Amino acid sequence: MRGPISRAGLSAATGLNRSTVSSIVNTLLEKNLVREIGLQSPARTGRPGMLLELNPDGGCAVGVEIGVDFVSAVLTDFVARILWRKRVPSDPQETQDVILGRTEDIVQEALTIGREHGLPPLGIGLGVPGLVDIQQGTLVFAPNLRWYDVPLRKMWVQRFGLPVFVENEANAAALGEYYFGNARGVQHLIYLSAGFGLGGGITIKGKLFRGSNGYAGEVGHMTVDPDGELCGCGKRGCWETLVGPRAIVRRVKVALESGRQSLIPSLIENELSRINVEVVVQAASAGDLVARAALEEVGIYLGIGISNLVNAFNPEMVVLGGALSLASPFLLPVIEETVQKHTLPQPRRALTITTSAHGMDACMMGAVALVLDEILREPMFPIL
Repeated sequence: MRGPISRAGLSAATGLNRSTVSSIVNTLLEKNLVREIGLQSPARTGRPGMLLELNPDGGCAVGVEIGVDFVSAVLTDFVARILWRKRVPSDPQETQDVILGRTEDIVQEALTIGREHGLPPLGIGLGVPGLVDIQQGTLVFAPNLRWYDVPLRKMWVQRFGLPVFVENEANAAALGEYYFGNARGVQHLIYLSAGFGLGGGITIKGKLFRGSNGYAGEVGHMTVDPDGELCGCGKRGCWETLVGPRAIVRRVKVALESGRQSLIPSLIENELSRINVEVVVQAASAGDLVARAALEEVGIYLGIGISNLVNAFNPEMVVLGGALSLASPFLLPVIEETVQKHTLPQPRRALTITTSAHGMDACMMGAVALVLDEILREPMFPIL
């Protein structure tokens, strides 16, 4: 976040004249969203200006993510400091009503805690794993949940009486990194979010690229192997079937079932159903060859897909988030080597490939950003 900053500084940053800035600042001061913290250091000429910053106690925002196999939420103050978080497992075989009911209970818990802190609620941001009509706040299609046309904004505005912002989870995570993470100030960004599937958030000149109907970024459903594994979307050989956490686990299971020696069975007490990315990374860190081979193969396929995206969009940065960030010590070297081989030299020249600063929280922080950005967007201010 930017700040402290004077009224003159805001005028220069926004292009608004000083009288307009003063009017807007006075409104924000009245709403307790901004506070004055003292005069700036005296300049050689002219009067020193009063410095302003966002008031942490101006209110609270709730950021929520509905994943395929979990539900999580954070509560933040007005400067996006996390005050509370909760994550509970979920089962995609449960009904939509059950999962939404559980999520609403968590949101209500967050709002209650916010009020206990004396913070008025400002809004709720929600990231979901699928195609979103952001104008209506409707989840159009979530392939791995098999949800269709869920009017989330309408439902939650009625339930909570607050502004509600619904966004694709990868788009939200990209915003989280742009506002609060490793991609602060990066104008051209590709964020890859790996959970049950693989989503992408793309920013161009600091704005989310949504495409003609708002559904851009579904990079996990690029067809890589037409004869490959069946994807949750109904097509075969989607990129996410080759590079997501499920792909890592599947490769490990195949190796173990073929008789390869590994530390992994001892880590999971010979229950193959307990294999997950965390277990594979733990084994790889101990030098396990099965785990390292699985991660290397996934890294190669990630690198190939990223190369195609780099050649197409020429981003400054590619950020790996979600479960893949846990395996970054093993994935990043392979990805970078593969990108070096398959990307044109010009678009890769200034490219940075890194991991999310917020890890599993990136989507929720982006959902918080949706709330805070809406509050400050009308005055045309940068976030202080």
